[in-house]
Amino acid sequence: MIDKIQIKDKRFELSTGAGSDAIHKDPQYSYAVTELTENGLTGTGLAFTLGEGNELVCSAAKFYADTLKGRGIEELMGNFGETFKTLSNEQQFRWLGPHKGVVHLGLAAVTNACFDLWAKKRGVPLWKLLIDLSPEEIVNTLDLSYLEDVLTREEAIEMLQDQFGSKQSRSGILNVGYPGYDTSVGWFNYDDEKVRENCKRAIDSGFTAMKLKVGSADPQRDIRRANIVREVAGDQAKVMLDANQQWTLPQAISICNELKNMNPYWVEEPTHPDDVLAHQTLAKAISPVKLALGEHVPNRIIFKNYLQTGCTSFAQVDAVRVGGVSEFITISLMCKKFGVPVVPHVGDMGQLHQHLVLFNHISMGHEALFLEHIPHLKQHFVNPIKIENGVYITPQEPGSSCDLK
Repeated sequence: MIDKIQIKDKRFELSTGAGSDAIHKDPQYSYAVTELTENGLTGTGLAFTLGEGNELVCSAAKFYADTLKGRGIEELMGNFGETFKTLSNEQQFRWLGPHKGVVHLGLAAVTNACFDLWAKKRGVPLWKLLIDLSPEEIVNTLDLSYLEDVLTREEAIEMLQDQFGSKQSRSGILNVGYPGYDTSVGWFNYDDEKVRENCKRAIDSGFTAMKLKVGSADPQRDIRRANIVREVAGDQAKVMLDANQQWTLPQAISICNELKNMNPYWVEEPTHPDDVLAHQTLAKAISPVKLALGEHVPNRIIFKNYLQTGCTSFAQVDAVRVGGVSEFITISLMCKKFGVPVVPHVGDMGQLHQHLVLFNHISMGHEALFLEHIPHLKQHFVNPIKIENGVYITPQEPGSSCDLK
């Protein structure tokens, strides 16, 4: 039985300029950490924030975690979808959302701790736990409410069953590793020369895709820096641009059309993440430039709306920003149905998501496109991610790789 619960407020300073974007000029990477212990085994779950307010998420996580005391992890995970639904709809906390913000982040930390503990209890990495589960067992961990118009329980099971027979053909990725992309070449506060140097370093490290922060007050700065990355990386590299919600819709239409010449692979978070219809208008106005979003899309329902409008070409769902692993899988299933690749944002620095993208590819048949790589907190994890020649090496330790030192 889960007999010990600890909630920790962990905050980390970054080196000068690292992590900066058009909105968050001086971020402090932070985690609301939930630790659930059963018979001496501890599961660790993270939710990602940027400093102030992290203590609020910790308080929400404690509220949810306390309800699990005395429950056995195997019994809990056998029907975790119902537990998730019950907790996310607790009447007092639901009023503060629903299903978004501080309370949903708190639930993410608890959900992720449950999945980590489950994998450790079985003595396997999370990717293997998930891949070895039957379609019914996977769907039992999900809350599909409010999705019935696009994804029923029966359809979710059928989708996983359809991929079951071909899982082995995709399992080779466990040996060769999952491709990464370098998201740290062009933080917003870096000057042009540092961007140029970082691009060269990324290429030398084996990366064939990289990302630049845009959203400057002077659009010409964005254009200049985007062309620097394209020049250094070459025409064959994938270069992504991330505005971190900075632009209004008219600004986004104007600057994205100007940026077409450097052939961006995607433009990420161009405007306010709650404005689904603005993204729909933008996608049509700047075609064939593609949009990516999800870092601040809070739940499966808003993701459903984005998929229904057809305006997002890449879904960046983040398991430490939505309701955790369970909701991540739910959203990945919807994306598979709509034919949209999942390329997670990694508030976890890739620790948890290196497991989830392997599951998405092997069990769900998602394309193994690439996974964001952010190196800044590696030294704080017990089992930090391993990248070789631009590729994530498959983790072998039991759990989700989220234990902090």
